[in-house]
Amino acid sequence: MSRTVICVKLKKEAEGLAAAPFAGPLGQEIYEKVSKEAWEDWKDNMMIKVINEYRLNLVDPNHYQTLLKQMSAYLGLSGDKILEVENAERGKS
Repeated sequence: MSRTVICVKLKKEAEGLAAAPFAGPLGQEIYEKVSKEAWEDWKDNMMIKVINEYRLNLVDPNHYQTLLKQMSAYLGLSGDKILEVENAERGKS
């Protein structure tokens, strides 16, 4: 039987992750509070949009922290605002 969590992103009970996605307190918090569905949406969809839109170089510690901050905001783990991605009006005069 899979474990369930009350997902802070989806605001409902859903299947949880099998393990923390990475080491440390943030990985543990994700394991405890974020569903598999919400994590996969971040990982497969939003993460790449944030990296591309803001041209993040994950070797740069400041860029990596920006990604973690946006991940926390997107997943509902913080009260931070999510960066805007896919702005159809950007670049139009």
